[in-house]
Amino acid sequence: MKSADLVVTNCNQLLTCRGPIPKRKEALQDIGCIENATIASYEGKIVFIGSEKEYHKEMSLDKNGVQIDGKGKIGLPGFIDSHTHLPFAGSREDEFLLRLKGYTYLQLAAKGLGIQTTVKATRKASQQELLSLCLTRLDSMLLHGTTTAEAKSGYGLNTKDELKQLRAIREADRKHPVDLVPTFLGAHEIPMEYKTRKSEYIALIIQEMLPEVKRFNLAEFFDIFCEEGVYSVEDTRKLVKAAQQSGLKIKIHTDEFSALGGAELAAEVNAVSAEHLIAITQEGIAALSESSTAAILLPGVSFFLMLDKTAPARQLIDHGAVVALATDFNPGSSMTESMFFILQLAVFTLKMGIEEAINAVTANAAYAISRQTSMGSLELGKKMDLLLCDVPNYAYLGYHIGTNPITHVIKNGKIVVKDGQIF
Repeated sequence: MKSADLVVTNCNQLLTCRGPIPKRKEALQDIGCIENATIASYEGKIVFIGSEKEYHKEMSLDKNGVQIDGKGKIGLPGFIDSHTHLPFAGSREDEFLLRLKGYTYLQLAAKGLGIQTTVKATRKASQQELLSLCLTRLDSMLLHGTTTAEAKSGYGLNTKDELKQLRAIREADRKHPVDLVPTFLGAHEIPMEYKTRKSEYIALIIQEMLPEVKRFNLAEFFDIFCEEGVYSVEDTRKLVKAAQQSGLKIKIHTDEFSALGGAELAAEVNAVSAEHLIAITQEGIAALSESSTAAILLPGVSFFLMLDKTAPARQLIDHGAVVALATDFNPGSSMTESMFFILQLAVFTLKMGIEEAINAVTANAAYAISRQTSMGSLELGKKMDLLLCDVPNYAYLGYHIGTNPITHVIKNGKIVVKDGQIF
């Protein structure tokens, strides 16, 4: 018999979100639901999925193994947040109040607020302070079901402070159960000291920042904000080429407020993902649909900024694009750590089916950070990253809004949240 050191028995439903991954079109509706299921792991990897009867025939629990009764609960893969700005200092509630009075996000940015406000606060913070902030936020993410998160720099906008953010991400990854995937976003904005010298700042990124990021192995991905008033398509192409030569994989913030053709560029350069896409054109939709580039949609942004427009999720899905969902957790345009909330927003504001939204925060989200072979679905050999939710069936994940039904979070085969509390 095979050994297990953790087993969850008798789940009402187990949503495996099994492959093939990525999921496109109709496949996005397949969540691999198994009724009355048992799942077991050994040393952090899944070794069994099936009925309790089959489990007792094939498996034995180690003497010091852990058994959880899943009766009355559903299980599903841990959420994967594929777009966050985790290591920032300060907050922007004053700007939030201004937006409630009618100021737009772009009007505030034109006044030197927005991202620049967070840059000032982040530059002042020490690496230890950023680490402490990250760890507190990761606890909140974990309680809401996130077991893996991408984390971007981008609030330093100089070599010292970008590296400081990336080092805080690396240290938080070492100290916290949530797995972190680091992204260098030095091209998030143009710092105030370079506002009239953008070409010099681009040169600084290419000639100084990228070599230092590579030297210390601080990032896996490179991201850039391809947007009107920030980085043009031509700027983006130049920076992407340099990042690829440095060995970094590509993500592109694009088509958030204006359509510059960034989605098309993302597909052309084989970016792992194009992100935001609220203003994407039909040409952009077609390009992503014919590519391997994931479309990461961030419904929290439209909601938080009270925009009249959302990313065209239905068109992207129906045309065959790989659609994932993420929080865009940041202090200016989506102040939430909850992927559970994002799942529900996708259902209510992007008109995604509950099954589509579940796959978009698990299987396709893993694909959007190049982790689909190890996580994002419950399959033999993959990480035992599992959520248990106190709901009678998976429809409740969208149906019962404003609550957090997650009782247990299992990360790498270890219980890290028990009865709704960090364990």
